[in-house]
Formats: sequence, C-alpha cells, structure tokens
Amino acid sequence: MNIFENPAKSTWNELTQRPELDNLSLTEIVSNVLKDVKNNGDKAVKNYTEKFDGAVLDEILVSEQELKEAESALTPELKAAIKQAAENIKTFHLHQVLHSEVIQTMPGIECWRKSVGIEKVGLYIPGGSAPLFSTILMLGVPAKIAGCKEIVLCSPPNKEGKLHPAILYSAQLVGIDKIFKVGGVQAIGAMAYGTESIPQVYKIFGPGNQYVMCAKQLIQLDGVAIDMPAGPSEVAVLADETANPDFVAADLLSQAEHGPDSQVLLIATDKDLLENVQTAVAQQLEKLPRKDLAKKSLSNSKLIYLPTIDDAIELSNIYAPEHLIISCKNAEVVGQKITNAGSVFLGNYSPESVGDYASGTNHTLPTKGYAQAYSGVSVDSFVKKITFQKLSENGLNKIATTVIEMAEAEGLRAHANAVRVRLGMEL
Repeated sequence: MNIFENPAKSTWNELTQRPELDNLSLTEIVSNVLKDVKNNGDKAVKNYTEKFDGAVLDEILVSEQELKEAESALTPELKAAIKQAAENIKTFHLHQVLHSEVIQTMPGIECWRKSVGIEKVGLYIPGGSAPLFSTILMLGVPAKIAGCKEIVLCSPPNKEGKLHPAILYSAQLVGIDKIFKVGGVQAIGAMAYGTESIPQVYKIFGPGNQYVMCAKQLIQLDGVAIDMPAGPSEVAVLADETANPDFVAADLLSQAEHGPDSQVLLIATDKDLLENVQTAVAQQLEKLPRKDLAKKSLSNSKLIYLPTIDDAIELSNIYAPEHLIISCKNAEVVGQKITNAGSVFLGNYSPESVGDYASGTNHTLPTKGYAQAYSGVSVDSFVKKITFQKLSENGLNKIATTVIEMAEAEGLRAHANAVRVRLGMEL
C-alpha cells in the first residue's frame, strides 16, 4: 500500500488516476468478438463459451429442470437472506416511482410527463470467481417495478455448463423471463444484436470486467443503450481520528477482494490512522480465501494524509468514488459536502457490504470517476419518459404570437404556418 503525506494539490489529479489496461488492443479484441456474434449468432456464442469458459453447450437457455435443482440446492438460510434483501431493495425502489402531474403552463395549455418501462432489457451477471447473484436483485427488482415487459439475463457457466444455483434462484425470485448460460463479450453481443436463441434488447445493464465494459461501450455505437460507462470496482474511505482502524481495514479489503484491477483509497486527517490501518490490513488479509487477488489490488491502493477535513473532502470529490465511506465525527455534516460519489455510507457502523447486499440501495454504480456525471441504477434507469401536451383553442391563441415570432426568426415558416392554419390566420 502506498502512503502519501500531505501531497501538493498539483499532484491530486495524478493521485486519483485508476489503473489502466492497453485500451487499443482491448478494443480490437472485443470488436472482433462482437462482429462474430452479430454475424454468426448462436454458433459464435457457443464457440466463445467453449474457448473462454471451457463449457461445451448444446443448449444455452436454462431449462426448467435446472431451475428446480437450483432451488433445492440452496440452504434455507441463504434463501431467507436473499428474500430479505429482495424485500428491502423493493421497498426502497418503490418509493422512486413518480406519478404524472399535469402542469398548466398557461391557461389552456397543459403539459405532463409519463414514465414508460423500457420494453426489452438485458441483465449481465458476472459469474466467474464470484457469482454475483446479489446483482440480479439490484437489477431485476427495479426492472419489474418499472414495468419492463421482457427481461433477459446472461451469466457465464462453469466448466460443467451450469450456473450457480443462487443465480438461478434469485432470477426466479424476481421474475426474470429468460436465463442464458452465456458470459463475457459474447453475452453482450448476443443481447445487443440478438441470436437464434437470445432476444435482442434495447438496453443492457450490469457490471463486468474490462472486456465486458468495453463491449458495452462499443454496442452504444450501434444504438443499444447501456446503464452507464464503468470500470473495476472501487472504494474510498474518508476518515478522521474517530475512525476504527479495524473497521477501515475491513472495508478496504472487502473491495480489494473483488479482483486485481479494483482500487481502494484511504483519505485520513490523522497520521497515526494510516499506520494502524496498514497493520490491521496485514492481519486481516491473511485470513481471506481471496487474499492473492486482494494483494494485487492493494498494490494499486493509496493511503493519503491531509491535514484538514476540507482538504480531504475536496480530494474525495475529485476522485469521485463508486463507494464512499465516511468514518468521521459528524459524518452526516461531512456527507452534505460530498458532490461526487456513487453511494455514500455514513458513520462507523455503515459498511459498504451492507449496501452491496441488503440495505435497499442499489449497488450498480458509476466507477472510474464517472460519478462526476452519472448516477447509480434506479427505477429511472429502466424507464423512458415521454412528454405530453394538450392545448385548447384558447390556449393556442394565447401562445400563437410567441411561436410564430420564434419560428420565423429561425427561418422555419412551415412551423409558424402550423399555428396560423389552425387559427384561420393568413399564411
């Protein structure tokens, strides 16, 4: 872990850079796979599934028998946990539903907006070293609340051609329509372009590695929407002398274990905390089954001391983390000054892992600094908003001069005439 003591502001932009892959070669590889899937459909999907996942599949659609086996494979305790998380997520997201309100902008002119669920959406669920069945809840629940008519899920199979039973159970619980044993770039391509088995969708959601994220960004060029641009997962902890070093270390490690390209950042106003956190990280790391992955991630981590809380807040806002944990006295006051973050966790007893699983907020969040401009997934992500307006003859009369003046000033006479002809005015 790399320590920086009171770095000059001129270095802050460099300090907040994320690790990068060779994007040129990455884009070329991903483009070729997408093109193959677009042209050759299921055949290409199965070939890449065998090549990258080591699974030879006759059928890529999950069968009813596989769904039944998945439910019986899980312990009652895990099923209860998944149900509790789903219920909390549903409760939080139901309150995001907005009801149309008719606004009268002038007498006789009524305007309103209607939310309509995107008809066909695709969910990508990573399933490699960590099968993220929790992400199904985070995406499937708001998709259902939004009223999406067709929800397609893709996740990479293991070498036996199976999906993790918790993935299948969670998908059934939230009402996913079709589940496919396909992962990686080939899954993104299949949902974007459609194959003989996998329906084409209008918008694709879900996290993934650098290859998956590159694929999501490339399909946008073909008119397929995505939830947000993103990169590897990350956390920043903003801490003062009241922070518990063991808590902070656990939070950093919970993110570092995602993978070698994840990043963790500690911004502290107490010098002693940096050393104490390092000690706690070393102790806790040895007890983790994924410690080798976490060690690689920690090599990109930074522990930064800044003398004032205002400086620490400023640096955090420049970094714009996916997850921000505020382990400070007056955490809520500090939180009010945060302008760039995907999701914020206030106080010593608000670990990021609770938001990742079960508190109710969504864990599909902008990374790589995109929190400067993007929000995390919500019900809004699964709807499109259509505006309506209704004018009476009197309302059109009242606004006619305004529209005619503006249209003619722009040289668009036919626009002006669309008003004139309705009011019997000279064209």
